[in-house]
This record gives sequence, structure tokens and C-alpha cells, in this order.
Amino acid sequence: MDRYNVTWNTPSKDSSGSMPIGNGDIGLNVWVEEGGDLLFYLGKTDAWNENGRLLKLGRVRVSLSPNPFKRGLSFLQTLKLRQGEIEIVAGQKSSPVTLRLWVDAHHPVVRVEAESARKFDLAVSLELWRTEERRLTGKELFSAYGLANSPHPVIETPDTILPAQDRIVWFHRNRTSIWRETLALQGMEGWCAHATDPLLNRTFGGLIQGSRLVSRSQTTLVSSEPYVRHRFVVCLLTNQSDAQYRWFREIEKVASLVESAGWETAQAAHRQWWEEFWERSWLRVSGSKDAETVSQGYLLQRFINACAGRGAYPIKFNGSIFTVECREEEEGQQYDADYRRWGGPYWFQNTRLVYWPMLASGDFDLVRPLFAMFLHAMPFSAERTKVYFGHEGIFFPETMYFWGAYANDNYGWNREGKPVSHVENTYIRWYWSGGLELLALMLDYYAYTGDKTFLTTALLPLAEGIIRFFDEHYPRDRSGKIRFEPAAALETWHEAVNPLPEIAGLRFVLDGLARLPAESVSEAQRAAWRRLREMLPGLPTRTADGETILAAAEQLIGEKRNSENVELYAVFPYPLYGVGKPDLDMARLTFEKRLEKGSFGWRQDDVQAAFLGLAAVAREYVAQRFATKHPGSRFPAFWGPNMDWIPDQDHGGNGLMALQTMLLQADGGRILLFPAWPKEWDVEFRLHAPQNTLVEGVYRSGALESLKVTPPERAKDVVRCEPQ
Repeated sequence: MDRYNVTWNTPSKDSSGSMPIGNGDIGLNVWVEEGGDLLFYLGKTDAWNENGRLLKLGRVRVSLSPNPFKRGLSFLQTLKLRQGEIEIVAGQKSSPVTLRLWVDAHHPVVRVEAESARKFDLAVSLELWRTEERRLTGKELFSAYGLANSPHPVIETPDTILPAQDRIVWFHRNRTSIWRETLALQGMEGWCAHATDPLLNRTFGGLIQGSRLVSRSQTTLVSSEPYVRHRFVVCLLTNQSDAQYRWFREIEKVASLVESAGWETAQAAHRQWWEEFWERSWLRVSGSKDAETVSQGYLLQRFINACAGRGAYPIKFNGSIFTVECREEEEGQQYDADYRRWGGPYWFQNTRLVYWPMLASGDFDLVRPLFAMFLHAMPFSAERTKVYFGHEGIFFPETMYFWGAYANDNYGWNREGKPVSHVENTYIRWYWSGGLELLALMLDYYAYTGDKTFLTTALLPLAEGIIRFFDEHYPRDRSGKIRFEPAAALETWHEAVNPLPEIAGLRFVLDGLARLPAESVSEAQRAAWRRLREMLPGLPTRTADGETILAAAEQLIGEKRNSENVELYAVFPYPLYGVGKPDLDMARLTFEKRLEKGSFGWRQDDVQAAFLGLAAVAREYVAQRFATKHPGSRFPAFWGPNMDWIPDQDHGGNGLMALQTMLLQADGGRILLFPAWPKEWDVEFRLHAPQNTLVEGVYRSGALESLKVTPPERAKDVVRCEPQ
């Protein structure tokens, strides 16, 4: 696996040449400036400011004397994937300096060490840019999405540096919050009595210290004298309390715990975590240049997921925690590292694509923050359904803050003469089908893990609420079938009757719920699901060149406004059609006749081609996807911006899902092997399948050299398809 390490033999110009590293909650962008210093940005999954933006915590600069990064000296920077570390070897060849950076897999701390055969000095400085109150204006407001048309200025508040001896201590504290104003605008002010503001008094920051570092200033520590080895840590903490001193007490406890853990002991435990992570699964492709590109892209994207996927909140599709300074081309304007297009809310259409491939890779711990966010938002969503529509159930908007509310711009600031349920943004006004896909993902999670606690405490409560919403919200036609109207077909058709995603999603989810264990579901629940399943209209179809194909909806009203292939949601994410299933030719013809074609960003053509067994198309598209990185970034898996931002996480997530699905598909109790695999690509793999199954093998030179299925009794369920 070491051959997939990313190695650079020259320093970088600026942060666009940074490498990512992280522990699941804390992420760094690391780079060395030519002739300058080592720098890294600090990101964290729960660093939400008062405006609902996910901020950086700051930037750290490490200066060495004599400077090993001077022009003309040797340099090697390596991302060591198996160890979860970055190593830099630089300076005179006879006595180079070796630096190692890693974010502790078990503690909220960044560890940095530097050593050489000769003594040298080290200085570490904190660099902040939020130093005074500042109003966000113009294009930069895009990073505070939802507040662009706010009736009052959008203010960024400064960070605070605390006086400390031989330490650097700083934080950002939210002394205001958009939460209460958001609820009041959206007709949910009564909810304030039932919940705590998730932004107000949220405090996030850090503490930097080293055993032989002393204060030069409040933002700089220096070595007391030259040594052959220097070590320091950056401890990070987010909490929410009524007094800032409580944050300081907590981060002192973190620093004390980190110090008592022991450097070598912590490093061994950290490396063990990464070893176990890489042993969960693998998918290594070879046999051609594009295969090598795909293999590297797959592995690096999975690494990025692991660096940001174990925090308090889901991975942000628009940059994760790895944003850096940027320049928006149309304005030529430079923005700081807090900037990201589309801001702080979550788009389900984009976020989901990060999470689907985590099942086959066995990264179940990385999926849980997604489920936790929706479970936390469930009571609020249930109350909103009553307030807006006067019936039971829950719905989640396509775009929402992490606590469940609409982004205010989408909901609409001007409420005069409008009912509380009216959403101004027509792209998402009736877009609620994301809840069904959430249930589909949860059903698969349960199928893979068999986790009974998850079933009873997460899947079934959410299913009860989401299914009830769809049952109670829509009218019935004369035949007693549900008529989905008013409705939308994703963001592409803002008005539609009986759109395919709602029908396909309910059909897939209800069938999945019906298969749950009898001891976990009451007969009353089963009866309700059967009744609703019988009331669903048929999937919409249309005629193209004399052939019947799937349609986006029974009726489309108005103009096409976006570029989703709505009709193919019956292939993915709701695989009603595919290899080994009825009407495969019709589904393939639907794919052939799709209006939008592409393999970047959230477009899922390569995934759908794989489900349909179209190996040549899937190969072309997935190779194209993994070869298309952001041209302004040095790291080979920083995709984007595409329709979102850099690094574009749904671009990478789609690539993972496509490659897995080309190799392995679960269809009920069956496991399809090579359903869309190109015969020219060799592959070594270990992937997960339902019923706690592992499928491991080697395919080389057109032959399956080995296949191991665990548990062995599942081997009979493996159906081998011929690579194409």
C-alpha cells in the first residue's frame, strides 16, 4: 500500500499546495513554503460560528533555525497513509531535519516533532485573521449561505487570545446566534422553549505547548535553547457553556491528559488505529494507467473521509474541513480559509454521496454522525410538520442547518401574506424525498451490520415519522392511489405530479421495512406499510423513439431548471432495476436516453452505469472522475469545485461508490461479483456485504485467482458475473 503514499520533492507556493491529515474530527492542511516555514491550518467538524458557518480554528507556523527549507537544499514531504502521518525530511543531506505531524486518532490533539543529528532552534506561532469585527459583503456572503438577504448586517466576530505563560491559548466564542431569529422567521419560535440554542456560547479554540518551549509573545513560543529534538502539541476543544472559563478549564484537562499519555504510547495506539482502518477493506486496481489513477483516487478519497468522518457532525460536502484561501475567478477576489461556496447548511442531495460507499468499505463508524444529525433534528421536524401542515410525521428539507431548520434565504425573509408553510425557493419548496433515501441508507446499514440497537433506536423511529408524513400529507385520487401533488421532481422540475423519486423511494423503503425481523416490528406497523405500499401509483414512464422508458414524473409542469436525471433514481439510489432484475433492457435504454451526461460532482452516471452492468461506460466515467482534480490544488484528491467547492466530497464519494458497484453488488440475499467489471483491469479486493459478510479476492489477467467469503456459508450466495 505504501506505493500510494503521496510524495513531493519540492516545497509548495502556498496553501494550494497543502496535504490533508486528520483524526476524524480535526483536520490539517499542511504545506512547506519554499525558503520559508512549515504551516498548517486547523479545521474541526464542530467549529460552527454564530452565523452557522463552519470555520477554521487558525493557522500554525513552525520556523526552524538553521532553516532546512532554504532554496537549494534537499526536500521530501510524504503523506504516509498506513501510519496516518506526514513526514518531511529537509536540509543538508549530511544532517537533515525530519519532521512528523499527526492528529492523534484517540485524542483531540495535533502532535508535531522535529529531530536532527545537529542541534537547532524551533519557534511555533499562531496566526489568526479574525482579529476584529468585520461585515461580510458581496460574494463572500455566499459562505454565509442563507443570510445574503438578511435585514441586518452579517458580522464576523474576532477570536480571543488569552494571556498564558509558556503556552498559546485562544478561542472563538459565539456571543450571538442566528438560531432564535431563524426559528421566529420560520414560524417555529415556540420551539425555543423546548431546545437549547446550538450556536450561542459555542466556544472553540486551542492550546499550544511544548516541554522546552517558552513564550516570546502571546502568539509565539520558542525553544529555550537548541536541541536535537523538539516536540509540541496543539490541543483543540469545542464546548458550549454559560461562561468562557469553563472552556479554559476543559482544555487544560485535555492538555494534561495528552501530556500524561506519553508520546511513544500515543503514537503506537494512533498507528494501530490506522492499521486496523486499512485492514477493514481494500480495493486496488492495476493493469493500465487509468486503473492506477482510479486506484489512487479511491484510496485517497477514503483516507480523506476517515480524516473528517468521526466528528460530531457529518462531513461537509463543500470542502469538508480542508478548505484553504481561495480566489473566486469571476471577481478576482481573495477570501480567507473560512470561505466555502454554499456555506454552512447541508444539502442532502450532495451529502448522501459521501456516505453510501462507507457500507461496502466497512467504515460504519464514519456513517453514524450522519444518522445522529437527523435523529437529533427529528423532534424539531415533527413539531414543524404539525405547525406547517396540521398533521403528524416528519420531513427534512433538502437544504437545512444541522439542527433541522431551512436556510433563511431559502425559506424567504418576506413573509407578508404567505402561510407559514410557504417556502420561497422553488428548487426545494416541495423537495422532501431525501428522507426516503436516508431510510434506504439506514436499511442497508442494518442489513450490513445486523445492529439491533440501531434498528430500534434509530431506523424505526425515523421510518415511523418519515413514512407517516408521506402517508398523511398527500391526497388520494379516485382509484384510491396517492397523488403526489403539489410536488417536485428533485431540483430539476419544480412542479410535477407523481414524481419518480417519491414513488420509487417509498416502494423501495416499504419493501425493505417489510423484510425486517418479526420480533422488531409490530403487526400494526406491518399492516400500515402494506396498506401504503398498495396505494402507491406505478412508476411513471414515457415513450422515446417508440420504446417505453422510465420518466421523471407522470406530469412535468414548467421549465427544466437543473440537470439531474430524475428517472434514473429507480436505478440508484433506489435499485429497483439492475443486473439480474426484470426489465434491465428498459432501464438501460432509459440510461441511454438520459438528457444530462457527465462524471463530475454530484452527477452519478458512473454509479448508475455500474448498477446496470454497463462496464465500458462505468470504466470510462470512473476513470475520468478520478483523473479530474482541481487544477489549482497540488494534492491529487482535492477535487472540484464542480458545482460545489474544494475539495468536492460528493465528486470523490461518487467515485468510491461507482468502483465498488462495478466490482460487487448486493441484491437481496445474493452477492453479485464483477457485475460491471472491465476484464482489462486487475484487482485485489476486500469488501463488505450484507449479513456481516466479507468478500476477498484477487482477479488477474482475466482469471479469478482467489476468492474467500466470510462466513464460509455465505459463499453459496455469491453469483459470479463475467468481466466485460
